[in-house]
Amino acid sequence: MLAGNNEPRTPYKAVFHTLRSTTGGTLKERADILARSYLDQGVTFDYAGEERPFPLDAVPRVISAHEWQVIESGVAQRVTALETFLDDIYSREGEIPRAVHEGVVPWHLIASSHHYHRAVMGIRPANGVRVHVAGVDLIRDEEGTFRVLEDNVRVPSGVSYVIANRRAMANVFPEAFATMRIRPVNDYPRMLLSALRAAAPDGASDPTVVVLTPGVFNSAYFEHALLARMMGVELVEGRDLVCVGGQVRMRTTTGDRPVDVIYRRVDDEFIDPVHFRGDSVLGVAGLVSAMRSGRVTVANAVGNGVADDKLIYSYLPDLIRFYLDEDPILPNVETYRCADGGPAMTHVLDHLEEMVVKPVDGSGGKGLVVGPAADGPTLDRLRRALEEDPRGWIAQPVVQLSTVPTLIDGALAPRHVDLRPFAVNDGERVRVLPGGLTRVALPEGELVVNSSQGGGSKDTWVLSDRRASIPAASSASGDNREVVVMSAPTASLEDSMRAQQQQQQQARRRRAVADATEGGEGAC
Repeated sequence: MLAGNNEPRTPYKAVFHTLRSTTGGTLKERADILARSYLDQGVTFDYAGEERPFPLDAVPRVISAHEWQVIESGVAQRVTALETFLDDIYSREGEIPRAVHEGVVPWHLIASSHHYHRAVMGIRPANGVRVHVAGVDLIRDEEGTFRVLEDNVRVPSGVSYVIANRRAMANVFPEAFATMRIRPVNDYPRMLLSALRAAAPDGASDPTVVVLTPGVFNSAYFEHALLARMMGVELVEGRDLVCVGGQVRMRTTTGDRPVDVIYRRVDDEFIDPVHFRGDSVLGVAGLVSAMRSGRVTVANAVGNGVADDKLIYSYLPDLIRFYLDEDPILPNVETYRCADGGPAMTHVLDHLEEMVVKPVDGSGGKGLVVGPAADGPTLDRLRRALEEDPRGWIAQPVVQLSTVPTLIDGALAPRHVDLRPFAVNDGERVRVLPGGLTRVALPEGELVVNSSQGGGSKDTWVLSDRRASIPAASSASGDNREVVVMSAPTASLEDSMRAQQQQQQQARRRRAVADATEGGEGAC
C-alpha cells in the first residue's frame, strides 16, 4: 500500500485515506460484520477436518488498470499455451507430440506424470477446449514483478469466494464502491455457463449442463452449490447420473433426461470406476466411453492434470515460445528440476535450508517444505526423499511475497499474499475475470497462503481505466445515459432490498404494539 516514502501508492490512495479517517473501533466493527455474514451464509471451508467460516479481511487488495492489463494478457497467453500442449499430447494418438519431437519437453516426463491418463488418448472435445476454467497462481516478488507460482487446470477452486467477498464488501463498505471505479466480478457465472454451453457436443441446440460434485462433505461444496445456483443448472452427484448406450442421462422425478455437458468437480481418479479407481462411488461408470463417443463433454477435461505437474510447469516458458512464437508475459519463479540430476540436484542438496521444495503433484501446499523454517530432522527426511525420487520434486528459491495491510487482533499489520486470477475459455477467446482470489497468510512471517493451510482472503479490486470507462461526449444516438461505475452483484441488491422490507415490517409491528399499549393505558 505504501511506497518508500510512506506515501500511498496511486491505486491505494482512496483506500489509504479511508483507513486513516476510520477509527479502530469502526474498522473492527465492520470486520465483525463481515465475519458474521459469512457464518450466517455458510461461506465455509474445510480446515484440518473442521468446517470454518472463510476468513475475509476488511482491507482489500487494489490493482491498477495498467497492472491488470499485464496480468490479463499473461494469464490468457499461458492458458492458450496449456491448451495447445494438452491437445498436442492427447489428440495425436499414435504420433509423437510436436513438443517432444522438437526436443522441448522429454517424453518420459510426460509419461511418468501421475496425472497423464492413456485412457483418454485420442479424445478430442467438441470445440477443442480442454481447459474451460483455469486458476493461475501469481506472486509479486521483491522487485514488484508478478510471477507465476503454479497452474491449476484440473478442478481449480476459489472463484465462489471471489463472488462472495465482493458481495460482502459491497454491503459493508458501500462508500468505497460509490467513489472508486472498481470492475465488477458478478459476470462470472454467465461467462462460465456460456463456455460450457459452447462445449456441448455437435447437434445439441439447447444443451443440458450440470455441475458434478463429490457431495456435501467436500471442502469446496459451497462453491459447487453456488455456481450451480447462479448458472441455473442442476447440481448432481454421481448417483444421479447413469450411462446408457454411450449417453449420460440424469435421473429426475419425471424420468431420465440426457446430459450434454458435465462441469465436474470430481478428481480424475474418481470420475469413472471403469477406467480409474474401481471402488469409486463419486463418478459415473462408463463416462469415458461416453466422452469417446462424442455424446457428452466433461469440463475440465480428464487428463488435464499433466499440465499441473510442477515439473511440466518449469517448461512452460519454452512451450509458450514453441507453440505461440511469443516471449512469456508473466515469468515463472526460478525452478530447479531435481529430475535432471547433475548440477541442479547438487545445488538443491547443498542449499536445502535455503530452498522451497515442492512435490510435483501436490496441491494446497501439502508436502511443501520451506527450508529456512524447517528443522534438522525434516531436512534430513527431505534429502532422503529427493535422492530416492528426484522426479517427484522441484525446488525454488525463497521468494518474499508482497504484503498488504491486514487486520490482525484489531490492528493493521503486513501479511504475505498471492493472487489466483480465473480464466474461462469458450473456444473463441480466453476471458480473465477482473480480480481473482487474493489469499493471505494470517500468521506473521508465514509464506504459505493456501486456504487449506489456514490462510484467509481479501477482496481484489481491479480499477478500471478512467479514459476507457467514460464514453465519448458525442454519439450517433445522442444517448446521455449515466455511466455506472460499479454495481454490487444482483443477489446482493436483492438481499439488501429484502432486509429493508423486513426492517419496515418490524417497525410497523413495533409501532402497532406501541399504539395498542398506549390505548390500553388510557383506558385504565
